[in-house]
Amino acid sequence: MSGDPARVPQAAALREHTLDSEMVFRGTFLNISRDLVRLANGAQVTREYIRHSGAVMIIPLLDNGKVLMERQFRTPMQRVMVEFPAGKLDAGESWLACAQRELREETGYSAKQWAYIGPINNAISYSDETIHLAFARGLVAGRQSLDDNELLDVFEASPQDTLDWVRNGQITDVKTVIGAFWLEKLLQNTWNFDWQDVA
Repeated sequence: MSGDPARVPQAAALREHTLDSEMVFRGTFLNISRDLVRLANGAQVTREYIRHSGAVMIIPLLDNGKVLMERQFRTPMQRVMVEFPAGKLDAGESWLACAQRELREETGYSAKQWAYIGPINNAISYSDETIHLAFARGLVAGRQSLDDNELLDVFEASPQDTLDWVRNGQITDVKTVIGAFWLEKLLQNTWNFDWQDVA
């Protein structure tokens, strides 16, 4: 069946209608909402979920055929995670402006060309976060400008390394897992991307 699966007639019967919404936690990084909703069968239930401003993840392609990655301790997981560079969108900020800023701050590199991959929703059952994925190439080295108390290790890895680490469970961060498979598509010329020159 072709077309938009969210627009088939059966999808309308699944829609929930919000009757009330309250913010039960407001933090510096995220907020938590509790909604009262009515289902199509008339039942009323509560939904609790994280509200997030969104983020961007960058797959930085080096001229030597490798990619830039990061190691960073993630408190919820209580371990060091391997990831592609990423960061939170500021209010009103475009994906490109955020990607440029985060790449420069976290790795010290700037990029001459960008290609937008698309958005992902990484935790749809409990968060409204959208992460925009992008490739960056034509990298030019510079100086990191990490936030206060932000500690991370930037390193180079081959595309095959990233896939191997996904396969053996060393990379479990969902955005990075997806990024590794997008990278494979790019290198195999399976899918084409529109590259944008950035001054």
